[in-house]
Amino acid sequence: MNTVAIPERMTEIVISTPGGPDVLHPRVVDVPHPRRGEVLVRVEAAGVNRPDVIQRMGRYPMPPGAHPTPGLEVAGEVVGFGDDTNGFALGEKVCGLTNGGGYAEYCVLPVGQTLPRPPGVDAIHAAAIPETFFTVWANLFRIGRASKGQRVLVHGGTSGIGTTALMLCREFGIQAFATAGSERKCAAIRKLGAEAINYHEQNFALAIQEKTEGHGVDVILDIIGGSYFERNVAALARDGRLVVIGFLGGTVVEQVDLQALVLKRACVTGSTMRARSTAEKAEIAADLRLHVWPVFAAGRCLPIVDQVFPLSRAADAHRAMEAGEHIGKIVLKV
Repeated sequence: MNTVAIPERMTEIVISTPGGPDVLHPRVVDVPHPRRGEVLVRVEAAGVNRPDVIQRMGRYPMPPGAHPTPGLEVAGEVVGFGDDTNGFALGEKVCGLTNGGGYAEYCVLPVGQTLPRPPGVDAIHAAAIPETFFTVWANLFRIGRASKGQRVLVHGGTSGIGTTALMLCREFGIQAFATAGSERKCAAIRKLGAEAINYHEQNFALAIQEKTEGHGVDVILDIIGGSYFERNVAALARDGRLVVIGFLGGTVVEQVDLQALVLKRACVTGSTMRARSTAEKAEIAADLRLHVWPVFAAGRCLPIVDQVFPLSRAADAHRAMEAGEHIGKIVLKV
């Protein structure tokens, strides 16, 4: 293992027992050692994501080998690397997708999930990139096959996932619609170049049919799940793709009109990022470096950061996430 001078011990934030935000506690542990194919990063900032909250509540199915400490994305400085690990230098500024363990002063990352920090991007904004951009690229563009000239509907348009999806749609010439629950959030959606639908005031499926003159949308990126299923199908165009990535509205659909699916030749699919293999995540990272990193370098599509908390206040960051008033990302500063 090649390293610069680092301490033997560090602080991380752990989940003492499943429950509310108050179960997040600091503890002092050994600094991790990078294994073959891994880099050790001195963490400067870590993103806070909905899966962290679900994990804290004890409701997230942990894949084998995942680190139990929350934190799925970090930005920082490479301070060590394991054997046969190439592509980065000691002291290089990076950001990356973790396999857990991001709420800490040091974190190991698989080299394939690590990316150079985009030029001119600070650690706070760099830490807000990996989880949402990996997720949106994999689901909206790879699985959903969204492309220039198509129409996309994004649920939760002001979430980290939502704002990322809307920025990338604007960048790549895709007409976007998004749902939100307040005029403040709808205004933020419009600012990102998309058409907003207030789900408290409109049936989004009817609104989509009206706005698209009966055509529907080609892809739906859905974080709601069960309660939206029927309306999602109604909003799809022929040969449309419904990509489910969250279950804020439940995991169960009481009834499915299979005829509606068949007549539209619709495809219903979904995925999670955490359960993907290291090789799959590396492929997504390579796509982002090719297609999105030049956009960052030009100063576009940078993540929207709503609030920043010190690592010691991770519980407050989770409270802010659960309150649902944020637009964009919540980040921990280490």
